[in-house]
Amino acid sequence: MHADPNGVLTGVHFLDGDHACCEGTLAAGARFAAGYPITPSTEVVERFAWRIPTVGGIFIQMEDELAASIAIQGAVWGGAKAFTVTSGPGFSLMMEHIGYAAITETPCVFVNVQRGGPSTGLPTLPAQADMMQAKWGSHGDYSIIALCPNSPQECFDLTVTGFNLAEEFRVPVMMMLDECVGHMTEKVVIPEAGQIAITPRRFTYKSPAEFRLFEPREDLVPDMVKAGDGYRFHVTGLTHDERGYPSMNVETQDRLVRRMRDKLKPFANGRAVFEAENLDDAEVVVVSYGITSRVAQRATQMARAQGVRAGKFRIISAWPFPEQHIRELAGRVKAFVFPELNLGQMVHEVERCAAGRAKVISVPHAGGSVHKPEVILQAILEAAR
Repeated sequence: MHADPNGVLTGVHFLDGDHACCEGTLAAGARFAAGYPITPSTEVVERFAWRIPTVGGIFIQMEDELAASIAIQGAVWGGAKAFTVTSGPGFSLMMEHIGYAAITETPCVFVNVQRGGPSTGLPTLPAQADMMQAKWGSHGDYSIIALCPNSPQECFDLTVTGFNLAEEFRVPVMMMLDECVGHMTEKVVIPEAGQIAITPRRFTYKSPAEFRLFEPREDLVPDMVKAGDGYRFHVTGLTHDERGYPSMNVETQDRLVRRMRDKLKPFANGRAVFEAENLDDAEVVVVSYGITSRVAQRATQMARAQGVRAGKFRIISAWPFPEQHIRELAGRVKAFVFPELNLGQMVHEVERCAAGRAKVISVPHAGGSVHKPEVILQAILEAAR
C-alpha cells in the first residue's frame, strides 16, 4: 500500500465500493467518523477505523444510529470534516438529525449503502428504495444533495465531491450507494493529493463582535466558525434569526426556509451531474442511476442493435433533481424508460418534469437482485412503438 506523506492512499488499487468510499473520505479531509455496524455499509467504517490512525483522526462506534448522526455534527462544529455510514433501518433512525443538520446548515456526509426493505428486509441484497427518503425523510422544508455512484471508482471520486459540496453549500450530503456497488470490486485510481481538488471550510473573516452565524453572503451561504476560536455562537434546531437565536414567527420562518432552498438553485440549475450518451438522435431515453445504470447500458446497446434509437441519461446527482435537463429532453423524445430497484420512486420526478409531453415507462424491480437487460430492452421496444 502506497500512501502520501499525509497518509492518504494513492496509486492504482483493486477495491470494493465501500473501501473506495472510505478512501474518498480520507482524501477529502475527513478526520472524524461515528457509526454503528449495519450491513452492507460496515466495511466503510471498518476500513476507516483501521486507516485513521495513519492520518490522525478519530472513529467512534456509537451505541446506535441516532447517536452517530448527531456526534458527527458536534465534530463539525469543533472544526472537523465528518461523516457517518448506514443502511436502510439506520437511515430511518437518522432522519431527525438529518433535519437538524439541514436547519443548522451543518456540512456533513451521510453514506447510505442501500439494501432491500422495508424494515430489516434483505440485509445482504441490493435495492434503491431509499431515494425519496433521502430528500423527504425528515420533516419540514429543507434542501440536501444526493449523489449516486455506479462503480468503486465513482465511490471514491463522488465521495470527495460530496464533501466539497457539503462545504460549499453548508448542507448535509447523501452518498446513495447500493449493495452491489458497495460490494463490487474493480480498479480504482487514486491521484496524488495535489491533484485532488478539495474545498476548504469557509470560515468567517469578521471579528467576533461583527459575526453572525447565519448571516448569508451573496451566494446565500453563511460563513462558519468553530468552537474555541473566541466566537460566541448559538446553534439550535428551532427557527432562528441570523444570530442563531430562536425567533419563532412567520417572517423569520419564511426567510429561513426560502434561503435554505434557494442556496442550492445554482447547483440544481447549472451544475447537475449526469452522464449522457446518444441523445442527439434518441427517440427513447433510458434514465437510470447506481447499479441499475450498468444493466441499462447493456439494454440500450441491445436496442440500438435492433434499430431503435435509444439514448442514455444516467443520473449522478439525484437531488436536487436535474429537472431542466429532463424537461428539455421531454420536448423532443418519444418516451422515457426508467428502471429502478424499487416499485417506482425517482420515475415520478421524470413524470413531473415531462408533464405529459413524452411517455414515461417505469420498469420496477422490488430488489434483492438486479434487472435482466432483456426486461429493460422490452420496455424500450414498447416505448418506441
